[in-house]
Amino acid sequence: MMSISPFSALAESISPSVIQAFVLAMLALIVIGTIVQMIHHKNVTYFFNNAKKAKLAAEREIGTGEKTAIILKTVVHDIATTSELGAGKRRVAHVMGMYGTILFWVASVVLVFGYTGTGTTAPTIWPMIWHVGAIMTCVGGYWFWLFLRVDVLAEAHPWYRIIKADLFVLALLACATTGLAWSYFQSSGSTGLGYIFLILFITSNIVLFGGVYWSKFAHMIYKPGAAIQKNLAEADGSRDNLPPLADAPKQFGLGIKREQPKHY
Repeated sequence: MMSISPFSALAESISPSVIQAFVLAMLALIVIGTIVQMIHHKNVTYFFNNAKKAKLAAEREIGTGEKTAIILKTVVHDIATTSELGAGKRRVAHVMGMYGTILFWVASVVLVFGYTGTGTTAPTIWPMIWHVGAIMTCVGGYWFWLFLRVDVLAEAHPWYRIIKADLFVLALLACATTGLAWSYFQSSGSTGLGYIFLILFITSNIVLFGGVYWSKFAHMIYKPGAAIQKNLAEADGSRDNLPPLADAPKQFGLGIKREQPKHY
């Protein structure tokens, strides 16, 4: 199962051009949903206006070399490792889910556009990456959903409570879960179950990418930009119009030791 591309077997009954057209349609939904959300919520306008205010409030001018170094450090340290979450289980779950999703999506594109044609066989490494990425997505995502969500852990809501903000993570988990199930039953010869989970896999992808406007999907674009802008603002002294940090040490009473920190 792990070394077999599910898309190669699918291409035997469905034209590769149809499979590729579906992937392109999902990419189009991402672009359209993100643009519409940007226009409606005016995220880009906010970032540009905030950048203008920061430039006027800057205490010094940052050179091109320093700016490039800040951006690279932000990408490597803050974005690639989600350092804002600090050390602990929450960060591990996010990193596992993030990199699992990246591997899952990249391998899907490679397998669909590179190895679904007649007479082509995918190298073992790409189906392995696809399956490992889906498994990492499931482990990180279910770990987060069942045990680490803030509103469940700190606000005592039930784990099955679903709100609009949960659309992204639930649809992503549905994609990875049904994708693995489809691959398993297809490779084991269970044609009926294979087609059932294929339909569920297709449906969950449509929900995931078609729901970009309503979900947190676009945050993957906004958050890196916000992190870069924040670090640049700290470097030039504008600090997003916030006061500088106090020199005095923070003092807490003994009450802070009464429970394990879990409020984010």
